[in-house]
Amino acid sequence: MLAPADTGQWVEGKNYFRIEPAVPTDRADHVVVTEVFSWGCPACNQFQPMADAIRESMPAYVHWQYLPASFISPEDWPTFQRAYYTAQALGLDNPTTHDAMFKAIWTPGGPLNTYDGLGTSQPRVKRHLPSIAAVAKFYARYGADPRTFEATADSFAIRAKMKRADQLIKAYGVDSTPTLVVNGAYRLDVLSAGGLLETQKLVQYLAQKEAAAMHLKQ
Repeated sequence: MLAPADTGQWVEGKNYFRIEPAVPTDRADHVVVTEVFSWGCPACNQFQPMADAIRESMPAYVHWQYLPASFISPEDWPTFQRAYYTAQALGLDNPTTHDAMFKAIWTPGGPLNTYDGLGTSQPRVKRHLPSIAAVAKFYARYGADPRTFEATADSFAIRAKMKRADQLIKAYGVDSTPTLVVNGAYRLDVLSAGGLLETQKLVQYLAQKEAAAMHLKQ
């Protein structure tokens, strides 16, 4: 595959940022695009339709994956990080449940809502935030056994994945969400790219650049 022409539209250090040292991926035959997110993040909730569109527009050589952040404890991000890896371990991580979690959290009156006063000018974080038990009950709609979900969430394997996620986010230099990481080599977000449509184009450009360096076929 040929590298994309450098038209000067994208400027390293302004529109996207090189990750040094680059973080190797575990897929030698794909360019990996990682979305660093949290279900508890309002900006991630707003970005989700575009994230779906970008993911669906990617060529076959791109593998899209999610990396849940935990760095805002007062908004329940560690619980949602644990929930993500539990759902993944139980085979319940898919576009349907991923979108459903956003709706459950960010719809007024939703079963996992973390804010009072959604839709008003002064939403407030709830005193009692959703627990893993509440998330397990939610995933029961998609075939989970709540007791199995809770037991898995408390396992060593899930704790190890959470620790690894925190390490990766630090290695990527990510301090806000949503952030997109292309093949462990480049980091960008909607603001740096210059808008939603530009984000899609920039991810495609960087993915093609990495695919050419890896000698992948279109």
